[in-house]
Amino acid sequence: MDICVCGAQVPFMSGGAEMHVDNLVEALRRAGHRVELVRLPTAWDKTRIFDAAMAWRLIPLDADMVIATNFPSYFVRHPNKVVWLFHQHRAAYDGAGSEWSDFGDDEPSLEAQRLLTQWDAVALGEAQRRFTTSGVVAARLARFNGLDATPLYHPEPLSDRLHEGPFGDYLFCPTRLESNKRPALMVDALATLDPGLTMRIAGSGSHRDDLLARAAAAGNSERLELLGYISDDDLIAQYAGALGVVYVPYDEDYGYVTLQAFRSGKPVITAHDSGGVLEWVDDGVTGFVTDGSPEAIADAGNRLAADPELAERMGRAGRERVAALSWETVVRTLTEPT
Repeated sequence: MDICVCGAQVPFMSGGAEMHVDNLVEALRRAGHRVELVRLPTAWDKTRIFDAAMAWRLIPLDADMVIATNFPSYFVRHPNKVVWLFHQHRAAYDGAGSEWSDFGDDEPSLEAQRLLTQWDAVALGEAQRRFTTSGVVAARLARFNGLDATPLYHPEPLSDRLHEGPFGDYLFCPTRLESNKRPALMVDALATLDPGLTMRIAGSGSHRDDLLARAAAAGNSERLELLGYISDDDLIAQYAGALGVVYVPYDEDYGYVTLQAFRSGKPVITAHDSGGVLEWVDDGVTGFVTDGSPEAIADAGNRLAADPELAERMGRAGRERVAALSWETVVRTLTEPT
């Protein structure tokens, strides 16, 4: 078929959603489809939240099928629209009132939320079929918009290159240094973490200076390594050499970090409110589900350090957990006739 894959992007910003769309396009082409990637620029702030949504309504797409992904690309109109929803505009839904959202309880925010809920219900309701990247995203869609969708899992980036390695003397996490990813929990965990262990965090963000200050105030500067941006080769090596991976975001949509850790044979330490991560981490089997406190995170790391066989056993279970993920299954599911 001729397929247009639709995605939205804030200019000069690239992350998991962009990698996801690129990998989908590649997988569709491998399956023999003719594919065009259509992206429109968007802005996330409340005052401009409807601009790109309206633009998508005006885009003519001549294709056999369109596959819409992240907000607001699913506002595109087409008689054979399939939605594979990464997430909606979370700042207006479950994130409203949080420090990372510009939606509060003021009248303009409430009116924008009302309109967006209405618009989303129409645009997503038009789809011939609806899928989501996880059960968490499907549950949000049902909760806020009354629409059902089927979770459709996919392989993580670098899945064909990640590999096992020795269990080293550090815990690792690649993540954005922003409040919804909660990197401060990892830094504060150093206070009770085995003194023979260090914490390595890759990624950039607005909280970098605060994290360095927190570690310095607690006397743990030498045990915290903020690696900043790292190459794919370095990322693979960091996963391979870690004792375990800590990933404690708030209500994550899917969580590539979890799958990459499992593919590398490493257990994952997470929190009870980390969302889609919990669809993969079985407490005591593929990692630890903690209460999210720094002390509990440190305790889980200490257990791995004290019991190397446990770390290896959990790592093997993680690799088995992600072994069946394939883009072939994703493509077949998205393109099958209605």
